[in-house]
Amino acid sequence: MIGVGVIGYGYWGPNLVRNFYETPGAQVIAVSDLRPDRLKLVKDRYPTVNVTNSHQALIEDPKVEAVVIATPVATHFELALAALQAGKHVLVEKPLASSAQQVLRLIDAAEKARRTIMVEHTFVYTSAVRKIRELVDDGTVGDLYYFDSTRVNLGLFQYDVNVLWDLAVHDLSILEYVASQKPVAVSATGLAHVPGRSENVAFLTLFFDGPLIAHVHVNWLSPLKVRRTLVGGSKKMIVYDDMEQSEKIKVYDKGITLKESANRENVYDVMVGYRMGDMWAPNLDVTEALKVEAAHFVKCLANGEKPITDAEAGLRVVEILEAASESLRRRGEPIALRPNGGR
Repeated sequence: MIGVGVIGYGYWGPNLVRNFYETPGAQVIAVSDLRPDRLKLVKDRYPTVNVTNSHQALIEDPKVEAVVIATPVATHFELALAALQAGKHVLVEKPLASSAQQVLRLIDAAEKARRTIMVEHTFVYTSAVRKIRELVDDGTVGDLYYFDSTRVNLGLFQYDVNVLWDLAVHDLSILEYVASQKPVAVSATGLAHVPGRSENVAFLTLFFDGPLIAHVHVNWLSPLKVRRTLVGGSKKMIVYDDMEQSEKIKVYDKGITLKESANRENVYDVMVGYRMGDMWAPNLDVTEALKVEAAHFVKCLANGEKPITDAEAGLRVVEILEAASESLRRRGEPIALRPNGGR
């Protein structure tokens, strides 16, 4: 039985506590939060769980073997580092930290302590994203041509990060998991419409060596909530709509075929044909992604396995976000990345 302590019982914390409370092999020992009213909610729903306004007390609790962090991004690094140095395993809400340098320090601390650190890229654990990965890996989609994602809604405005670090991190984690290729450059544009706040609308483009290009649109000022991703390949095209209740993934047997005539000198002799086949919606598991993720974390700790969304995956996403932030400051100037996805 893995003793779990959760730091932060705000927007996402209740979901984490609930899922770890219900996960076989895990026992929620304690929850910490600075607000008494939030701790009262914990005690009312989980009478056997200890509550405290001191994260340090939670980290130092000998019954707590794994610390789950669901706090503002600016606090992720210090809390995760303190937990690792205390000999605890760590699961951190996305993004893993505020900079790549911080992530590297966490990786080093985890290696020294021989402890596991995992980032909560929740969408990777959805049945829809896992199905997309399967369709890409088994060749159904063919060569990837594009990844085009829209993630918009009205709010929630974050005070410590811009809309890229809040929303685009989801799409980047999905892309990082689904595509075997790593981006070589990133360009980002955006604006802040609230005085004194960071960008609330942004457009991100990722460039690759090869035919793949990725685009992400994120927005805190949309009248509609949209969570839609298009994945196009040489053989099939996928529409992933997370707002759909029953058919979150639709696979289209549509695309183009190129035919050259005997006269290769004339560019107009390259004929574009269109393939208009059937659409099918795969049957997907309806298990809550966070439940799958919590079980995976516990399993990795129990068996000494490497998490799917380990610190290296978190590092690659943070490196892209850092480069995107730099591109924002330069009004969309492309920023080169290392071949493995970093700067």
